[in-house]
Amino acid sequence: MSRLKNKFALITGGTAGIGLETARQFLEEGATVAVTGRSEEALAAVREEFGERILAIRSDAGDVAGQLALARQIGELWSRLDVLFINAGDVTHRSIEDWDEASWDQLMQTNLKGPFFLIKALLPLLANPSSVILCGSVAARIGLAQSNAYAASKAGLLSLARTLSGELIGRGIRVNGLSPGPTETAALDKLGLPAAEQDALRERIRQLVPIGRMGTPWELAKAAVYLASDESTYVVGSELLVDGGVGNL
Repeated sequence: MSRLKNKFALITGGTAGIGLETARQFLEEGATVAVTGRSEEALAAVREEFGERILAIRSDAGDVAGQLALARQIGELWSRLDVLFINAGDVTHRSIEDWDEASWDQLMQTNLKGPFFLIKALLPLLANPSSVILCGSVAARIGLAQSNAYAASKAGLLSLARTLSGELIGRGIRVNGLSPGPTETAALDKLGLPAAEQDALRERIRQLVPIGRMGTPWELAKAAVYLASDESTYVVGSELLVDGGVGNL
């Protein structure tokens, strides 16, 4: 298949879950792909699976200086960037009483501040036309307990999909949000909750989904392929919900 033939694509947080499956799908569709991650072990596993077909770069999405360095590195390797999928994220969920300022700042740096400055740093490299995909969350639309800070950060990111579209559309850069619903990934094991609370939260999440199941990384990756491809050239400043009906039913 060749829906992304001759496109250069960068996926942040591309070593697991939705990001990793999106990397697979982008490669299958003909793209040249780079992924980022914080874990050397996870990056090594990506290199083992894909070999020279993929560029795996260590980068912390919450480190603004690191985002500038990442943009420089991509610019040294590629002449342009056609697709940027901002997927890396901190999924910490906890009661408002349990948050401290340092933890709040870390989440916001990873989910909102870092992505903002990565986009800024990559502007000279983004092609005309190009597609920027911001991974939001249906959590920004609903009142799920303990999702407070996480949902706020995703709401901010989805707002950027609209405001940056208005700012960058004249340069041929489309920005859209892709909002997953509850999805079966390892991220659910990283919520920062005690085991009993995590199990209870999982069950509440499942009950939220009208179609009665969680989504899969494959389903989200296929949506990302659409937004990255020329099939979506008339989709600008939008939010694509892939959530089993959570946000609308």
